[in-house]
Amino acid sequence: MTAPATVATHDAHLASGRRPTVVIEPASGWSALNLRELWTYRDLLFILAGRDIKLRYKQTALGITWVILQPLVAALIFTIMFGRFAKLPSDGHPYIVFVFSGIVAWNYFAAVLQRAGNSLITDSKLITKVYFPRLAIPLGSTFSAMIDLAVSLGVLGVIMLVYQVTPTWRLVVLPLFILLAAVTATGVSLWLSALNVRYRDFAHAMPFIIQVWMFSSPVAYATTIVPEKWRLLYGLNPAVAFVEGFRWSVLGSSSITLPLVLVASALSLLIFTAGAFFFRRVERGFADAV
Repeated sequence: MTAPATVATHDAHLASGRRPTVVIEPASGWSALNLRELWTYRDLLFILAGRDIKLRYKQTALGITWVILQPLVAALIFTIMFGRFAKLPSDGHPYIVFVFSGIVAWNYFAAVLQRAGNSLITDSKLITKVYFPRLAIPLGSTFSAMIDLAVSLGVLGVIMLVYQVTPTWRLVVLPLFILLAAVTATGVSLWLSALNVRYRDFAHAMPFIIQVWMFSSPVAYATTIVPEKWRLLYGLNPAVAFVEGFRWSVLGSSSITLPLVLVASALSLLIFTAGAFFFRRVERGFADAV
């Protein structure tokens, strides 16, 4: 029914002696995100995630064993330094279980930042040759890091079994804190990946940013060591909520509070939404800049 109407309009313009006018305007508001188009390309999203996993462990002797070794060695060092020597509190849990649970949550967050932050540069040839929603590239890193998270959760389960730590009903809330970490990491990586296309300084700054952010978060220590008067300011770091929330879900207790979760959730949504709008605004220049 649309085509005859279009033809009739076209004929009417010709009959009146006026040429039809087509006005092309940039999308604005929520339509600028064009989530429907991203959903149309969902198959590509999963292909990019699968390719990311294959490339990451291609030609490595230990393969996905690195996902186990890296957090395990880090947990052992933190346990010796912070638990044995510094004698920091661990909310009543065995220190290695306490610190490994924090590392699992943090490693997922850091992996998304690291991979998605550099993803547009890595896929520069793809960007310059074919059209597809550029958002699919950093989002693919968010999904590919889930595999590492699943393997690390299995190792955490083994450690909890060895130290006889029994999970509680709070484990059912764990996906919500993983979602909080994913939203925060994706939001930050949208900013970093877009800025990295134009300013390669961000590629060099990213490892430093991740390292500083980790020691500013309760990964190797408990939130209780932060003085009470600084807790509100400390809670503005969204990583505090998802790391402590992760521990609360897995181990049954932590220093997390409901206001802390609400503030972190609001901040994460703000970072993600602002990052998505910024990404869509500058993506038209990616093909020329990479």
